[in-house]
Amino acid sequence: MKKEVFGTTKEGREVFLYTLENKNGMKAQVMDYGAVLVNLFVPDKAGNLCDVTLGYDKLEDYYANGSFFGATIAPNANRIAGASFSIDGEVYHLDSNDGPNNLHSHFDLGAHKRVWEAHPEEGCIRFTLDLKDGEMGFPGNKTFSITYTLTEDNALRLDYHASTDKKTVLNPTNHAYFNLAGHDGAVIVDHVLWLNASHYTPVVSGAIPTGEIAPVAGTPLDFTKEKRIGDEIGADFEQLTLVSGYDHNFVLNNWKGDLQLAARISEPRSGRAMEVYTDLPGIQFYAGNCIAETTGKGGVVYKERCGFCLETDYFPDSVHEEHFPSAVYGPEKEYTSTTIYKFM
Repeated sequence: MKKEVFGTTKEGREVFLYTLENKNGMKAQVMDYGAVLVNLFVPDKAGNLCDVTLGYDKLEDYYANGSFFGATIAPNANRIAGASFSIDGEVYHLDSNDGPNNLHSHFDLGAHKRVWEAHPEEGCIRFTLDLKDGEMGFPGNKTFSITYTLTEDNALRLDYHASTDKKTVLNPTNHAYFNLAGHDGAVIVDHVLWLNASHYTPVVSGAIPTGEIAPVAGTPLDFTKEKRIGDEIGADFEQLTLVSGYDHNFVLNNWKGDLQLAARISEPRSGRAMEVYTDLPGIQFYAGNCIAETTGKGGVVYKERCGFCLETDYFPDSVHEEHFPSAVYGPEKEYTSTTIYKFM
C-alpha cells in the first residue's frame, strides 16, 4: 500500500491518499478526508487502464464538492422529509438544506467533510470516525467505520460498520460517480443498465417518496431487461420530469439481508462492465442530471449526465414510512453492510 500527502486542511492537518493495487494493475485511491474514493483505475477490453470515477486533483476542490464526488455519506444518505424525524416520541431537527428537506445529513458538517482516522491493514484500508450526540441534529454518540478492499478479481469491496448509544438513523453510503468510458468520457447515456428491481418508490416534488412501492413494468424506469440509459431518460413521464431524469430508489427483489447482485452496467466502446452487490434493500440510480458545471481531474469540465451513481442504501425518508425497511439502530443493534463494485 502506498501512502502520500494529498494536501493540508484549512486547520493545518495533513490529508493522506492511500493506494490499493492488485495483480491486474487495477488501482483504487482513497483519502482520509471524507473517506473519499478519489481515483479508480480499471482496465478496458484491451487491458488499458483508465480512471472511471469523477473527482478532483486537489484537496481544496473537495471543500465544496457540491455533487458529492466519491464521498462517504453519513449518518444518513438521501432525503428526510421536513428535515426532522421522531424516535420514541422525541423530535429531532436536521439542517433544511434541500428546500424544506434534509439531503445527505449536512453539506458542510457531514462525514464527507471530516478527516477520518486511517488504519492500513493487510490488503485494505479502514477509516473510522466518531460523531457526537446531537451533531447535525442526529441523536447518539456514533462510531462509523468503512473498509475499502481491492480484490484480485477486480472488485472494490466497501464494508460499513456503525454503533450508537442512542436510537438514531444510520444509513451511510458511497456517492461515487462512475463513467466506464473514463472520467473524461462525456455523457453516460450509451451505458447499458440492468437492475434487479421490479419495483421502485415514486416521489413527489422535492424527490420525497410518496410511500408507495410501485411496479416499474410499463414505465421508463423498467430496467429489468438491459436497456441503454439514454433510450427513455427524456420520456414525457412525470417521475422523470420531477427530477430531470433518473434519480430514483429501486426496491431490490427478494431482499432478505444477504449479499446479492443488484445491478449490472456496461459501456460498449471500452468494453468495461460493472456489477454491484449489496445486502441492503435499495439502490438509488442517479444519472447525474444536476451535476453543476465544474472543472474536475485533469482539467476536464464535468457537466450534467457525465457520470452515474448506484448508491446502495435504505429507502429515502424511511424514517417516516413504517412499511419501508427501517434504518433506525440503537445500542442493542449495530449497523453492518457490504457493497461490492466488481469490474469485468
